[in-house]
Amino acid sequence: MERIDPHQLTEVILSAPAWARVGITMPDERMRKRAAQELAATIVEQLGIEDGEGDEGQLRLPM
Repeated sequence: MERIDPHQLTEVILSAPAWARVGITMPDERMRKRAAQELAATIVEQLGIEDGEGDEGQLRLPM
């Protein structure tokens, strides 16, 4: 697993939808969870992190 650059991660978080960044501070647990899911999805998408849903029969080759 490659190391994630904290500066790059900061930029990705700040580029996430504003409602999600604010939503993680809400008192409503359901809203916090939706906001956290949106932040996580943004991070995975922007950093190109694999979500583990690939074909299990496929070999992982180094790039």
